Amino acid sequence: MHLLLVEDDLSLRTTLERSLGRVGMRVTPCSDGALALPLWRSELPDVVVLDLSLPHVDGLQVLAQARAAGLRTPVLLLTARGTVGDKVAGLNAGADDYLPKPFDLDELEARIRALHRRHAPTDNLSTPDLHAGRVRYDRHTGAMYLDNTVFELPQRELALLRALMAKAGKAMTKEQLFTLVFPGELDVQYDAIEVVVYRLRKKLTGTGLGLVTLRGLGYLLKVEE
Repeated sequence: MHLLLVEDDLSLRTTLERSLGRVGMRVTPCSDGALALPLWRSELPDVVVLDLSLPHVDGLQVLAQARAAGLRTPVLLLTARGTVGDKVAGLNAGADDYLPKPFDLDELEARIRALHRRHAPTDNLSTPDLHAGRVRYDRHTGAMYLDNTVFELPQRELALLRALMAKAGKAMTKEQLFTLVFPGELDVQYDAIEVVVYRLRKKLTGTGLGLVTLRGLGYLLKVEE
């Protein structure tokens, strides 16, 4: 199961990422409401765990924007706000479940799995694998394949290739790619994306894919003849 975790509390986010990872979930963390929606669009997770109190854009706004954009991913809200009004506002905005803080980790896991079971059939039909030439990304296992062999890549290079495959043949700006490759990592220098691009370009040699730099525009993934 692929989970998008949107939580600005570093300690809680780290604890949840480790705990849920141990029980077999692949967790994509995000700490900023402004980064949540673009990450949600690109990752197409199975479940979103969304805190209400976020910097820049709060959780209710993120949720409302996602639903308006047609994203139907099941959402579990986490919040320290315990009033009935907050719960109703979250459910009215399109949340599927609600868990007030503090909470038990076992209950959180159970609620996430329940949401996934209820929505998995629909999600599986609406999120096909990504293909570009001989390379395929399996959205439900998180594995990248070259022909029928697993294409091993470090996490950031995998995130970059996945983002470019989703827009194959179209330019993506450095800003867009930075958000997807370094989600919520506000202490990372902006030019770090160029290092990841350089490393991925070398590893694409011989795969039939080329990573093209478009000056002033960004980068583009091209299927070579």
